[in-house]
Amino acid sequence: MKVEKARISDVPQIHELVNSFAEKDEMLPRALSEIYENLRDYFVIRDSDDRVIACAALHISWADLAEIKSLAVKEMSHGEGIGARLVKSCLDEARELGIPSAFCLTYKPVFFEKQGFRRVDKMELPRKVWAECFRCPKFPDCGEMALIYNSNPAI
Repeated sequence: MKVEKARISDVPQIHELVNSFAEKDEMLPRALSEIYENLRDYFVIRDSDDRVIACAALHISWADLAEIKSLAVKEMSHGEGIGARLVKSCLDEARELGIPSAFCLTYKPVFFEKQGFRRVDKMELPRKVWAECFRCPKFPDCGEMALIYNSNPAI
């Protein structure tokens, strides 16, 4: 299984996977239209039957900041390092694009800390990153933690 950029045919499977976790209140839901519009952000891992078993997106926020979002791995594949591989692919792409920092908002901060992220106060993030939050019914009192990764630790 390898990490690949998502294809248009992957959208329904990404939608189903992400929203299966959203139904359990573990991440924000994504509309089909949103996934189609942002398909170039997505990486996927497929099983031997070419079915999407994991996904993650790297969404550019500004010249120096991107967000890793919609990280989802089918439960049967948890603990296999698949999520870590997707995060690494997102961070590698950010570096290739010249983006020094990536952040995430998550209910699973320990996972991201293992990938080199550090916790930050949400208020340290630029207001631009709150665009999705304003649409969330939990705003402003959600339990997500903000974490950031700097490819240049001096930043």
